[in-house]
Amino acid sequence: MQWLMRLRVLWGTHKSCHAFHLAPRTLRFQSVSATGAPRWNDHDRPEKFNFASDVLDYWTQMEKEGKRGPNPALWWVNSQGDEVKWSFRELTDFTCRAANVFTQTCGLQQGDRLALILPRVPEWWLVAMGCIRTGIIFMPGTTQLKAKDILYRLKQSNAQSIVTTDALAPEVDSVASECPALKTKLLVSDHGREGWLDFRSLIQSASPDHTCIKSKTTDPMVIFFTSGTTGFPKMAKHSHGLSLRHSFPSSRKVLQLKTSDVLWCLSDPGWIMATVETMIEPWTAGSTVFIHHLPQFDPKVIVETLFKYPITQCITAPSVFRMILQENFGSLRFPTLEHCAAGGEAVLPEEQEKWRQRTGLLLHQLYGQSETGLTCSTPRGSQVKPGSMGKAIPPFDVQVIDDEGNILPPNTEGNLGIRIKPTKPIGLFMLYENDPVKTAKVECGDFYNTGDKVTIDEEGYIWFLGRDDDIINASGYRIGPAEVESALAEHPAVAESAVVSSPDPIRGQVVKAFIVLTPQFLSHDPDQLAKELQEHVKAVTAPYKYPRKVEFVPELPKTITGKIKRSELREKESSQMQRQ
Repeated sequence: MQWLMRLRVLWGTHKSCHAFHLAPRTLRFQSVSATGAPRWNDHDRPEKFNFASDVLDYWTQMEKEGKRGPNPALWWVNSQGDEVKWSFRELTDFTCRAANVFTQTCGLQQGDRLALILPRVPEWWLVAMGCIRTGIIFMPGTTQLKAKDILYRLKQSNAQSIVTTDALAPEVDSVASECPALKTKLLVSDHGREGWLDFRSLIQSASPDHTCIKSKTTDPMVIFFTSGTTGFPKMAKHSHGLSLRHSFPSSRKVLQLKTSDVLWCLSDPGWIMATVETMIEPWTAGSTVFIHHLPQFDPKVIVETLFKYPITQCITAPSVFRMILQENFGSLRFPTLEHCAAGGEAVLPEEQEKWRQRTGLLLHQLYGQSETGLTCSTPRGSQVKPGSMGKAIPPFDVQVIDDEGNILPPNTEGNLGIRIKPTKPIGLFMLYENDPVKTAKVECGDFYNTGDKVTIDEEGYIWFLGRDDDIINASGYRIGPAEVESALAEHPAVAESAVVSSPDPIRGQVVKAFIVLTPQFLSHDPDQLAKELQEHVKAVTAPYKYPRKVEFVPELPKTITGKIKRSELREKESSQMQRQ
């Protein structure tokens, strides 16, 4: 972290100038001032928008005028005791330097593509914002990618540049010769490497004078590679409208962030949740983004962090909350935490109740995709219906549709669709880059078909059943995996489960459950325990949903986002049946 300190000195400040001051608990819901970032209405469509100039630089100006409190814009820590606190003024300075590195040193231009594969380090935010300032399209990727994954992303996107760490540089070098478009490689490291530019040194020597582009709202800003649960990852291209949408009142209502809030989102930087919840959403509100380096999800470190730092809101995947609940922590009553939300997969009602009992806090659900950003939620302060992923967030008009795009009545199973005609809403992806066939495939009448099976009740609350491919057809009954997994989760033997279809000569398909056991049940007789779990499911939900097949496994196959690979489990089942 020495280079960060040198950068601060170069800027003319010292770290101690930015000691953190948390508003008293009774005042935390009040803005530090009447000031607020520029706001639009839910259905406004301004011709031009750029998150760097319209939001980040706005808060910089508020700091200069003394209209924002002393809390940092970015607060980064690690387990070694290192700490970085940057104000909005510093972020403007440093991201202008990054912009100049990309355009002047690397020769990149508006519309070029840059692969951004970094862990949770401060440079990630400098790179992302530097790209937004220049109109360079950044493409986040997780550091869990291997050489084959990196090659696929570089070739498919025709990336001109990549920013990564020395841990992944050898993987990049092993495939770089197959990527003719790749011109510059930037390294974030304390050590040099042949053929790579030293990003940290370049930032220090770059000029802080930069004029942000005047981007159109419809200009491309970022490409997210989908998680690849149903084939090779697709490139979901988003415009600057993705960041504009979080200035809309309905989006601001979800978390109701204030300048005094400290938001910790634990998402991997490679995914859309990180871009939205560790940058766009909190900085739109002038809030503090809190980041822990967290190389691995360690429940003990997460809990210690929530006790040690004045974090007011926390967002992560349900699996992280699940890990915390499975540990024997003495207390989970965090002193400053006020709001929790989970996204990335379904949250089971049983988990929501356990979290409430242990922490005193409701666990709100968020729903979205790489293509959509945040789509549904239960806004802070609204009624939480356990198991529901909440209501649609305007300007998205969300409906349950059939395969032809017809709207279905409440409480009817169908596809979750977002209206795209006559006008595509701000914040929805532009298209799948270089893939008009798949782009056309997800258009269903007047709607974008998410591929998720849901129902909606009379009050507009939406209930997730599973991906279209995950739905099980057994003897004429349609069964969603989440229904069975929710029932299994109520049994103390079940740490985690995945429910899929298994071929059956009589019924066509039957329900099969792959189950990871809790430690205290590992020594139990498996046949007897399987029968006990089957009877348990019959007792707590409709009997036709019970798993006729049960297999105990040490772990479940997952994508690098943590989502269960049900397709892999289904293929395993089909292969076994063919061999029999």
